[in-house]
Amino acid sequence: MPRFRHDEVEIAFLDEGEGEPIVLVHGFASNAAVNWVQPGWVAFLKQAGRRVIALDNRGHGASTKLYDPAAYHSARMTADVVALLDHLGLGRADVMGYSMGARIAAFLALQDPKRVRSAIFGGLGRNLIDGTGVPDEVADALLAPSPAAVSDPRARLFRVFAEQTKSDLRALTACVRGSRQTLTPAQIASIRVPVLVAVGSLDEIGGAAAELASLLPAGQALDIPGRDHMTAVGDKVFKQGVLSFLAGRP
Repeated sequence: MPRFRHDEVEIAFLDEGEGEPIVLVHGFASNAAVNWVQPGWVAFLKQAGRRVIALDNRGHGASTKLYDPAAYHSARMTADVVALLDHLGLGRADVMGYSMGARIAAFLALQDPKRVRSAIFGGLGRNLIDGTGVPDEVADALLAPSPAAVSDPRARLFRVFAEQTKSDLRALTACVRGSRQTLTPAQIASIRVPVLVAVGSLDEIGGAAAELASLLPAGQALDIPGRDHMTAVGDKVFKQGVLSFLAGRP
């Protein structure tokens, strides 16, 4: 993966295909390959005639690992995406995030809307306002001696996933503690770019898609039937819904 430097952080990214650019921002404990390549998103979007750009967020994948929670504030992670756009000479792009990546996409659409042609918030609905996404227990689970020592089932699931993605557990712990900002209903209402909110119908971590979409001036909701937070990522309904949204937005 190519890399570029933003402040003290080296960011790894992929850049494939030709056409209108879309930037993909992965979720917590994942990376560009796990969140976007393996579930087929990169190939799917390239086949649809898009230029696909996906970064490894700070603390994840091949990007720099940091151990201060303050380094993972959503505003700082959003600045990495803007720096990537600048590095590639892109004035604006469609932006799709999943879970933590959707939070970053929301902050970008709020703070720097001229860079966002449209946004897709995957795996994050009402809890962008009412919740912090990843459960509180996850930070402790990441530092536990082993997954077997974690009693909370959801926290254990995140610990197992972090080990499967060969993540730096200390960096992820700092990320959990530093990146859990929410937005107010008024802030949500000020996001004017077209937004698709796509969440699994069984997703308790993300919260209901329709409840968030109803607060967005140009929001649309997509329920991904029978899917939870972990299983919605590569769903065909999700992919087709994104493609229809991108084709129909101004």
